[in-house]
Amino acid sequence: MFSFFKKKFKSADTPPAAPQPEQPPAAETPVAPPAAPEEQIVPAAPRAEPEQVEPAAAPEALVPPREPQAESEPEPEPAPVVAPQPPAAQEAAAPSLKKMSWTERLKAGLAKTRDKLGKSLAGLFGGGKIDEELYEELETVLLTSDMGVDATVHLLQDVRERVSLKGLKDSSELKGALKDSLQELIGPLEVPLNVEGKKPFVIMMTGVNGAGKTTSIGKLAKYYQSQGKSVLLAAGDTFRAAAREQLIAWGERNNVTVIAQQGGDSAAVCYDAIQAAVARGIDIVLADTAGRLPTQLHLMEEIKKVKRVIQKALPEAPHEVVLVLDANIGQNTVNQVKAFDDALGLTGLILTKLDGTAKGGVIAAIAKQRPIPLRFIGVGESIDDLRPFNSRDYIDALFE
Repeated sequence: MFSFFKKKFKSADTPPAAPQPEQPPAAETPVAPPAAPEEQIVPAAPRAEPEQVEPAAAPEALVPPREPQAESEPEPEPAPVVAPQPPAAQEAAAPSLKKMSWTERLKAGLAKTRDKLGKSLAGLFGGGKIDEELYEELETVLLTSDMGVDATVHLLQDVRERVSLKGLKDSSELKGALKDSLQELIGPLEVPLNVEGKKPFVIMMTGVNGAGKTTSIGKLAKYYQSQGKSVLLAAGDTFRAAAREQLIAWGERNNVTVIAQQGGDSAAVCYDAIQAAVARGIDIVLADTAGRLPTQLHLMEEIKKVKRVIQKALPEAPHEVVLVLDANIGQNTVNQVKAFDDALGLTGLILTKLDGTAKGGVIAAIAKQRPIPLRFIGVGESIDDLRPFNSRDYIDALFE
């Protein structure tokens, strides 16, 4: 970058400054032409890292040059424009996060829930007599932690029985009884997803818009790749703007093939993806679907059609029907679980964004009302922040 202002040369002997060469235009990433329907689209070789691509129009080019002014000091050069960092660069800029173990990440992610629940429980478990007033305070704490009425009633009754059976007298002993009761309630949700024995193993992903479905697919692709599995993605969300491009970007980032169509039908994309996976010997197919609210009955009928088409492509598929849930919506997650389970027969759940909410107790509400296995939980934006659910680690992170 150079200044548009130059001092006039007073001496004729001084040679004029050599003209600056024109800067070549920024390199553009080639874009593959859209595939015709029924085609399998395999992404090209990974593109250059975003930070290596210069802005399409440099800020200087947008500002017209001014006439030079005699006997004036040159203006200072403008500060360089810093392009926003891509997700990979953001992760590299936070080495401390990468050094944290999963347990430490879980505790950090559940900090808001723990602060809300733990601070309230600290006064209850600080010592004193176990009486009805204490139970009433405990009930209030559990309800405000978004555990729901049914789970709260169940936990209180179970804690009372444990206190009576063990002859507990001091409130400081109540913490262990509550942790044991909570473990007994949510422990059955801890069922790891077994993808062995089926090839390809087809996972159908569902959920409302904004729950983190497409992002979870990218993270799952990375998770299974780390286990030595080959993965193929089906860009079946053909309704949301940029959903196809978002999934293709995840595929390029993880070097995973993405089957997509320009527009088209969600069920057709999933069908093509399964056919391609069978032909190529792929281990796992992650099939994205369009987000929808459970109250949109016509859209719920469409997603039933997607499942039927997947079954035509591979009779035993989908082997897993997963609902992705946003922890921020609290008790509404239970309503979503019921609606999608009634329509599709859910086999697993993914709970995302636990780091951005104080409503982590909703897991207890799900366990009580619709105990579907919780396969994965997400506690951050990093690609490694989606991990299999471990009930004991979760409870320890809540109370410690």
